[in-house]
Amino acid sequence: MTLTILTAPEECRRAWEQFWPARGLFDLWPVRDSFHRAFQRPLHFILARDKGRVTGFLPLCLDEETGTYVIFPGETWRGKTWIEQNRMIASSDEVFSRMLEAVPGPCHLRYLLPAGDEVQSRVRGDEIGYLFYPRLWDYSFENYWASFSGKHRKNLKSDLKRLEAQGVTYRFDRTDDLGHLFRMNLDAFAQSSYFSDPRFQVSFQNLTGFLARSGMMRITTIELGGKVAAVDLGACYKNTYTLLAGGTNPEFPGIAKMINLHHLERSCKEQFDSVDFLCGDFNWKARFHLTERPLFQFGRTDAPALAHGGIHDRAVA
Repeated sequence: MTLTILTAPEECRRAWEQFWPARGLFDLWPVRDSFHRAFQRPLHFILARDKGRVTGFLPLCLDEETGTYVIFPGETWRGKTWIEQNRMIASSDEVFSRMLEAVPGPCHLRYLLPAGDEVQSRVRGDEIGYLFYPRLWDYSFENYWASFSGKHRKNLKSDLKRLEAQGVTYRFDRTDDLGHLFRMNLDAFAQSSYFSDPRFQVSFQNLTGFLARSGMMRITTIELGGKVAAVDLGACYKNTYTLLAGGTNPEFPGIAKMINLHHLERSCKEQFDSVDFLCGDFNWKARFHLTERPLFQFGRTDAPALAHGGIHDRAVA
């Protein structure tokens, strides 16, 4: 077994596109690179080979603020990364162990999807992701709506009627509405908002540019009485609709319910395979009958001395 350490951006891009499976939005290099261009973390991609065949891939970068290696692109906020659905790609526990030996410091890998038995025993629970599967309701919003208790439906209808009485207007895919999203998110969460870090704002501006060019962008804006009440940014890839960020106007209590129900109804009409609302419960996702998806994390606080030879640097063909 030999290990290759890649640090040059172009070499890392080629390795990513060759060895990281593109199954979801966050698997796309341009999505990750949107954050890398803003955070500029030093790259440390590890490839494991056995008799020339790639058996493991661990794309890391160094969070210089904490001295910890994290999964690329290292878009950390208060010591935690944000991008979800990461992977541990290793054909065996031995391969994973050897790759870890090539990490020259502590590492913390978060938001990991379930892996094979070879490495799953290494991880522990992280946060819970929440998804909506329209097919579970036969792509019928009415079927989904009927799953709520009579009391819950009555309360939701009352909230929606109160908002609709103020005059509702929807508009879509206006990139200038991102300014409203950033401002409302910052107003609501202050220093707890990712967007209080200018690098996250730049990352999302980069990301929106890519999503717009590729035809994947979804910006949903609700106006009430002529005022912007809510803005959500999402993306569609391989028939999955992912909600990435949002902001709501506190002048309109209940507006978050309206825009979330809109996403769910639209996903039934367009027959998406799934809608990914990402991690973070915020006390509503379970009540809206979303499906939980546990994610995992792996942490190592030491930096063991290299026990085996065979590590070298070279470009990927």
